[in-house]
Amino acid sequence: MNLSNLKPAEGSTKNKKRIGRGTGSGRGGTSTRGHKGAGSRSGTSSKVGFEGGQMPLQRRIPKTGFKNINRVEYVGINLDVLQSLAEKFSLTSIDFNTLREHGLVSKNDLVKVLGRGEVTSKLEVTAHAFTASAQKAIEAAGGAIVKL
Repeated sequence: MNLSNLKPAEGSTKNKKRIGRGTGSGRGGTSTRGHKGAGSRSGTSSKVGFEGGQMPLQRRIPKTGFKNINRVEYVGINLDVLQSLAEKFSLTSIDFNTLREHGLVSKNDLVKVLGRGEVTSKLEVTAHAFTASAQKAIEAAGGAIVKL
């Protein structure tokens, strides 16, 4: 057996229905488009969510909430994660590239250090933002913070 003589199993495929090939085919005449109306004409297309003129679902449902277009999304990294990373790989400074190498953030992320956990080793942490508790904990352990 090779690629040139592969074919589907017997009975697993059917021929497609040929439309507009005379009345004897069962699909001649209007060619399954029905009589009159926009759908029977050539060149028609309806937009996504079109419900035949009925008020579409996305317009019937009430609007709620507020979406701030200026929101800055951060990836949160907690102190316990930084501490375990420092112990595991014996690091004294942790920056964006270090976090990226270990798969904690991706290329376009912004990093914010959060205050869960404890820092026992002296670390120099570089990130885009810090919470007040994280900053206090890092500096209490003798470390330093650098904002990008």
